Amino acid sequence: MSDRGFTIWFTGLSGAGKSTLAQALEPVLRQRGHNVEILDGDVIRTNLSKGLGFSKEDRDTNILRIGFVAHLLSRNGVAVITAAISPYREIRDQNRELIGDFIEVYARCSIEALTRRDVKGLYEKAIRGEIQNFTGISDPYEEPLNPEVTVDTETETVEESLGKILSCLEEKGYLEPVAVSA
Repeated sequence: MSDRGFTIWFTGLSGAGKSTLAQALEPVLRQRGHNVEILDGDVIRTNLSKGLGFSKEDRDTNILRIGFVAHLLSRNGVAVITAAISPYREIRDQNRELIGDFIEVYARCSIEALTRRDVKGLYEKAIRGEIQNFTGISDPYEEPLNPEVTVDTETETVEESLGKILSCLEEKGYLEPVAVSA
């Protein structure tokens, strides 16, 4: 069991695959000897951040809360996976500074692809102006400038994206490389 905690911070637009990748990563990290917690933006909003709206101030507060919990867990040896849009670079950077052992993973996907895969039709409603403050449409999303990993969920399979993330974690010393048998 590894006792070095770290945080894998998934960021990207709604529907880009953050939660899907987080769920795929969790059992792999457990198998490789880590205690793991997933902090999913939607779950946090209904519990820890209940009552917050979608103003910039409320979004910042929500993401800083997720960062604080990730910090507490990772400093106690937990591999933390966060999956939240976290649209503002400055707040992600504040969390990076607080946590230290921080791997930013940008789940990149075009608005066109997100609109096509959006079963709830939220993107179409936001484009028509029926939903206010929708990140990526009527509210800003600031792409990471130097994420440790960029996964293109429009063109990569979950397995390909997961491979990129695991390679990064191995390169940075958070995971022991897996010996490949011949």
